[in-house]
Amino acid sequence: MKALMCTRLGGPEELSIEDLPDPMPGSGEALVRITIAALNFADTLIIAGRYQVKPDLPFSPGGEASGVIEALGEGVEGFSVGDRVIVHATHGNCRERVAVETRRLTRVPDGLSDEIAAGLTITYGTTLHALRDRARIQPGETLVVLGASGGVGLAAVEIGKILGARVIACASSPGKLETAREHGADDLVDYAADNIREALRRLTGERGVDVVYDAVGGDQAEPALRSLGWKGRYLVIGFAAGEIPKFPLNVIMLKGVEVQGVHWGAFVEREPGTHRANQEQLLAWAAEGRLRARIHGVLPLADYEEAFGILKRREARGKVLLRVSGD
Repeated sequence: MKALMCTRLGGPEELSIEDLPDPMPGSGEALVRITIAALNFADTLIIAGRYQVKPDLPFSPGGEASGVIEALGEGVEGFSVGDRVIVHATHGNCRERVAVETRRLTRVPDGLSDEIAAGLTITYGTTLHALRDRARIQPGETLVVLGASGGVGLAAVEIGKILGARVIACASSPGKLETAREHGADDLVDYAADNIREALRRLTGERGVDVVYDAVGGDQAEPALRSLGWKGRYLVIGFAAGEIPKFPLNVIMLKGVEVQGVHWGAFVEREPGTHRANQEQLLAWAAEGRLRARIHGVLPLADYEEAFGILKRREARGKVLLRVSGD
């Protein structure tokens, strides 16, 4: 089988496509033929050794994918050969076949494409966990999304609207903001042209913001924190800007603010039942057309350098996908 491999840490130019033996499913595992692998910004960090998850070399990147079960190991229940599934893991899916524990699979509803299904696990899974399990956002509350045009940002816009929030999308250009508006954002803030704290004050008045969803970090984090109202919640998703912010504890104290860490990978391992329910909910919403799950582009596996480059340059407006094998 063909597999995209990281044999030494660095940029996408260090990756290579290798020929490897087909895996065999062990006890409790399924052999899945991968059709579409979805990439995330975290993949650019994993291959550089800069992510909290550090797989042993060599490994394949790609934490989420869609495919078809080709074989089952001993003791597998609830799945059959021919089932279409999504695969959720931290890495390992940029290859034509993968042997994986069935607890890392969720069946794909009829009528939902491999392309849409492939990109639902991590960004949308992280976001549903953040907004519903952690922030417990309520209908009518105000949600601010930083970096609202990327894959995780658009997921926050869409799920925020489904959960009944008023969504304020923040991004660095009018074009990116228009993408967020297309996905349901109620208000827009261009933080390259406007002071984000003042803009949020104008939009929310003295009440302030209820929830901030931050997958970016960097310079906009503290102003967004200061825009929170009484008992607001600040969701720490990631640090795409590279800089990890340091928050003033006095602001957190005076406003009764909660700063909530969202570590989706740990949640998946510690709360598998809730995770599975979240995955099934996301797939159902997508099949009903309630999630648009915007796709930036589908590239062949051989174009992996361009795919990673889109993510590194922060050009993605939606999911970046690699077509690994045909139907």
